[in-house]
Amino acid sequence: MAEFIDYYGTGRRKRAVARVHLRPGKGQIKINGKKYETLQDYLMRDTLVRHAVEPLMLTGTIDRFDMVMKIHGGGMSGQAGAIRLGLSRALLEYNADLRPTLKSAGLLRRDERMVERKKYGLKKARKSPQFSKR
Repeated sequence: MAEFIDYYGTGRRKRAVARVHLRPGKGQIKINGKKYETLQDYLMRDTLVRHAVEPLMLTGTIDRFDMVMKIHGGGMSGQAGAIRLGLSRALLEYNADLRPTLKSAGLLRRDERMVERKKYGLKKARKSPQFSKR
């Protein structure tokens, strides 16, 4: 039986979680069971696509892998950040020698910023109701 090669990485950003599988191939993309021609078809914005595939561009492995991803939660920006971290971690599993390149670009650190919770008596997290003297 042939050995099945699969490199896996999990990425999180805000409320989004991306489970990324890299398999040797020609650059096909499958997200949540649906095939896409490009990542642009899923993320809709060029800036988000560039942000998400930065690890592949930096390491020069853009057309070497087929990507199979399961993404849930968050919005488009959070999902793009989650894909980015998941790809970085999967690339480390593929080749540990890429670590200095990815680390110097800051691609191995999770962005821990989250939405601040709303407080009672306020309209939003920090916005207070308009003050009325009388």
